[in-house]
Amino acid sequence: MSKEPAPSSSQPLDSGTTLHFSDSDAFALLCGAHDLHLDSLEAESGVSIYPRGNEIRLVGEERAMAVVARVLEESYHGITALGADVSEQDVVGLFRRYTTGNVTEATDVISAFDDGALIPTPCRRVRARTANQSRYIALMRRFPMVFAQGPAGCGKTYLSVAYAASLLSRGDVQRIVLSRPLVEAGERLGFLPGDIKEKVDPYLRPLYDSLNDVLSHAKVAKYMERGLIEIAPLAFMRGRSVTHSFIILDEAQNTTPAQMKMFLTRLGEGSRMVIAGDPGQSDVSAAGHSVRSGLLDAFDVLSTVKDIGFLRFSRQDVVRHPLVERIVEAYEKKE
Repeated sequence: MSKEPAPSSSQPLDSGTTLHFSDSDAFALLCGAHDLHLDSLEAESGVSIYPRGNEIRLVGEERAMAVVARVLEESYHGITALGADVSEQDVVGLFRRYTTGNVTEATDVISAFDDGALIPTPCRRVRARTANQSRYIALMRRFPMVFAQGPAGCGKTYLSVAYAASLLSRGDVQRIVLSRPLVEAGERLGFLPGDIKEKVDPYLRPLYDSLNDVLSHAKVAKYMERGLIEIAPLAFMRGRSVTHSFIILDEAQNTTPAQMKMFLTRLGEGSRMVIAGDPGQSDVSAAGHSVRSGLLDAFDVLSTVKDIGFLRFSRQDVVRHPLVERIVEAYEKKE
């Protein structure tokens, strides 16, 4: 960002707020590479942000400046006191939490970097980056079954896999079972080369990616060889009773109500289950089914059942590249 405040008739240079940060290394992490974090926060808030040395000067509307200042101070505290690895999405997400009322005022501040929003895994500490992600982690800790729906990139699959890996590492569950429906989109499995495992692996690749990120390639391979991690197509779940396991159904929007009922009744003693999907990316109708998505049906049918958690993410929870959120927003407007 490296820029100087430009004179403005509507906003004189002697107005604004200056923040000082004593730790140079933490300050550099706060700003991000090439001040990317500050650029994104500036675009989100409408406040002009000018870093120089170990200081940041804010120029803009008073209330917005106060929120930006708090975001920067909270993020800096996360780096220095908690060792957090602050990202571009973190600072923007925290700004949204303040502006939407999901962070309280004064001394009752809920830090985005609080331990309650952390999932310790063998490879990294996975941290919630939005208020809904914090709620998602809380629901997984509280209920044996959790449903989550929302757009791509909001952390539905990644956070559930991270939480499952955390429980497996602590010995709280004996294995992880990951599943998803294999709805074909323009191709048929029979035309793909190889045996059944090689045919279904491309469909399950997002689950492998999440596992490798929180457990490491070597540990995932070892756990799969020992049967501690199982990745199976939804059809392979029929007739089973899965005990003492953490079970995740990904891409649940592509199930039928009958498939969803079959999957949910696999829950055995000592097991926990997360069902996640994006109703906006359902391929069920494209696959020739004239029925409602099993995910949406479950949200209606089971909404009053005790000990089940439900969460709806929004595009504000998207934590992939910032462009992903804008893509989701554009499609929402079209629909």
